[in-house]
Order: sequence, then C-alpha cells, then structure tokens
Amino acid sequence: MISNPLPDANRADKQEEACGVFGVYAPDRDVAKLAYFGLYALQHRGQESAGIATFQGDRVMLHKDMGLVSQVFNEKILSGLDGDLAVGHTRYSTTGSSRVDNAQPAIVETRSGPLALAHNGNLVNTQQLREELARRGCQFSTTTDSEAIAVAIGAEVDAGKNWLEATIGALHLCEGAFSLAIGTPVGMMGIRDPHGIRPLVIGTLEGEPQRYVFASETCGLDIIGAEYLRDVEPGELVWIADEGLASFHWTNNAHRKLCVFEAIYFSRPDSLMHEETLYSYRKRLGEYLATESFVEADLVIGVPDSGVPAAIGFSQKSGIPYAEGLIKNRYVGRTFIQPTQQMRQAGIRMKLNPLKDVLDGKRVVVVDDSIVRGNTSHKIVSALREAGATEVHMRISSPPVTHPCFYGIDTDNQDQLIASTKSVDEISDRIGVDSLAYLSRESMLQATGEDPENFCTACFTGDYPIAVPEPLKRSKLMLEKELVTS
Repeated sequence: MISNPLPDANRADKQEEACGVFGVYAPDRDVAKLAYFGLYALQHRGQESAGIATFQGDRVMLHKDMGLVSQVFNEKILSGLDGDLAVGHTRYSTTGSSRVDNAQPAIVETRSGPLALAHNGNLVNTQQLREELARRGCQFSTTTDSEAIAVAIGAEVDAGKNWLEATIGALHLCEGAFSLAIGTPVGMMGIRDPHGIRPLVIGTLEGEPQRYVFASETCGLDIIGAEYLRDVEPGELVWIADEGLASFHWTNNAHRKLCVFEAIYFSRPDSLMHEETLYSYRKRLGEYLATESFVEADLVIGVPDSGVPAAIGFSQKSGIPYAEGLIKNRYVGRTFIQPTQQMRQAGIRMKLNPLKDVLDGKRVVVVDDSIVRGNTSHKIVSALREAGATEVHMRISSPPVTHPCFYGIDTDNQDQLIASTKSVDEISDRIGVDSLAYLSRESMLQATGEDPENFCTACFTGDYPIAVPEPLKRSKLMLEKELVTS
C-alpha cells in the first residue's frame, strides 16, 4: 500500500499529505486555467504528480505528469485543454506506485462516453474489487484504487445504467475513504464516502447561470474567486449539469468521521472547517496545550509551518514570549537528490535552520503538531542546543500517533511509529529534550467545538471506523507489492 520511493532513512518524519481534487463546471469560462489555479492552491496535499482533464461534449482532453503543478502545466498546455468542465488532481501516492501512468485523473471509456475521476482517500478492499472486476472481464492499466473505482463505474455504465445509477451502483462496491470529483460528457459529480473521512467542498462562481466548483479545501475556491457554498455531506453524491445542482444520498449508513488530522496538520491554515479557519483551531490547540503542560521558559517557538499557530496559542495562554527560532527553507520541496554521507556528517540542514542570536542562553518551548518516528524531532532538538538553547521542552499539539492510517494518509507501519513502542519518557530520552508532553485526546476534540463522534481518531486509538482487513493491517508493504504485480 505504501509506495514512497525513498528508503526510510530519507523519508520525511511526518504523516504525508493526502491528495487534492478539484472540479469546475463553467461552460463560459476557461475551465483548464481555473483548475490549474485550484490545484496550485491545493499543492500542499500532494507534490508527486498533477493532472487535468477537460470535457467538450463526448471528447475528453487530458494532460498529466510527474512533478509540481507549476512544472506539469504551462500556458501552451492549458490552452489545449478546452471544454465546459474540468477535473483536476494533485497526488501523493498511498496506493499504486509512483509513476506517471498512476497519476490522475483516471480516464475510462464507456458506452456513454469517457469519464475522468480524481480521488482523495484510500480503499481498504482494492484487491477484492479488482479481482471482482477482472472476473467481469474488466482490464486495468494502472495499479491504483482510483482506477478501480473508475472501472467499476464504467462497468455499470456498460451494463446499461445511466451515469447516476452506474456511479451509485459502483460506490456500493467500494469500502474505505473516498472523496471524488468525476467528469462525464453530460455533467460533473462530487462524492464522499459514508463517513466523509476526507474533505470535499462546493463553491459557486459569479454569473448567470450559476457555475459550480468542487475542491478538497476552501483555499481551492478562494484562489479563483469562488464563494464557499457548503460541504459535500458524507454519503452524498452531488450532480452538476446545465440544469443546475442536484443532491442524492447514495447510502443510508452515513456517519460523519472526518479525519481529525485534516484539522491539525494536513489542510491549509486558511481553509475553512466548521465556519472558521483552521488557523484558529490550531491556535486553540496551543492554548489547551499550555493549560495542560505549562513549563517555565523564556521563549516559545513553533516548528514551521504547521506548528506555528499552536505555538502562538501556547505563548498567548502561558504568557511566555513567542519568537521565530527556526527558519524554513520553503524552496526545498520534495527532492529525490539525497545528501552525501559527508554532507550529513557536516550537519546539512536542508529544511530548518535555527536563529542562534534568538536562542542563545534561552530556555525554549518548541511546539510541533506531531511526532511520527522521532528522527526529525531529534535533529531539531540537537540544532536548538547547538544554537545555544540551555533547555529544550517539546510540546505536541496532538496525542501520540500509535496506529497507521489506512484511509489515504501515508504513514509508517505500526512498529515504526515511535509512540506505539515507547512511553512518553522514553521518547523524551530518544529525542533529547528536557521534557515532552502531548495534548490529550479530549482537549484535541473539545477544541473543535463539534461532537467528538464526528471525527476519525484511529491513528491515536486504533479504533478504525471502517473495518480494515487483517492482511492490510499486517503489512502495508506486502499489499503494495501484490497490487504492483497483479
């Protein structure tokens, strides 16, 4: 299932982002360029590949490639993607290997014309679904679960159903997390799984008749001047065509379980969730953290960028001054060129560099959103001490990550998650801090201001809202090998 091409030693010590999906239905607009900017705003959700498909009647045009959105597209390419609607995707792989044919949108030809599908999430029954579709005579050109969903819809269309009937029939074959933007020759769909684990929102563009946009986050709407309308609800299919917007609840078993890490870390801080920016929520996490685990110190600093709002909240609640103590190199991006061993021994700092004159002689509270394996935390602490910090106290604005995610986030196997095998004191010793404290699960959920039952917290508890097959639990890597060779 996990397909990061880098060896463990070189992987980022974070849960990697999900994917970004975008769809726009606007016959009188430059839909390719709107999709481009929408994906540009969603770039943080996946930096491996990007793609856009546009529809002009029964004709679909597609461009996708490996790399960042700005690397994959240019004016010439976008000018060749004309049409009335567009579906776009920016990808970080969790199922399917890292190669261009696995980039999305996935295109499937049917008796009613082509469909283009962009998927954020992860199915837990991909292997069984592929085997069932293969028995029906379906063929695959990639190793992704996203193509399996598209092929399942195509098979239902080829059996004589219309687009809505076919899609709903196929969705009942899918188990797991999926937020989908789907383009067809006659309209566009936005869909969420019954638990709504991954986000998807609807926006509107000015003009008559009204034009609609789907995006993983509201920041994808803001960049093109679209106005947030509402979320696609768990278990909802939204159909958009010339006649306007229509809503269908394709399942009676909907129960909201949004991934809480979307709020803590994955989504952009300027995106809206529950009528406020995620910056406000993350700042509130820091306030709760200061109440639960105050420590005497001279400065509070955040680990850029995702730890900064919580650090500001910690500072304001505790009264300890906030300062920038770590500077992030925002132009590093995802590089597959690894430093030499000699460079590592010389203390290469590709992403974060401490401010010595700020830190020298200070007792420092450093706030981050999570610790996954502990490697990066250890390096940060070492760098702070080398810069002259006399004490380093780490505070984490979420509970310990003890279980892997199977719903669209790239996490390590459980035995590689430091909190699954070590106590807080043992982790503290491992990363070299004077003290370590995590935010409680209760405070994390209370800070949302929502019903705690509305969130998936499986990575902290192991309580998975969608049943995960035992073979998948035992070995993500084994499943990935099976998918690649099937």
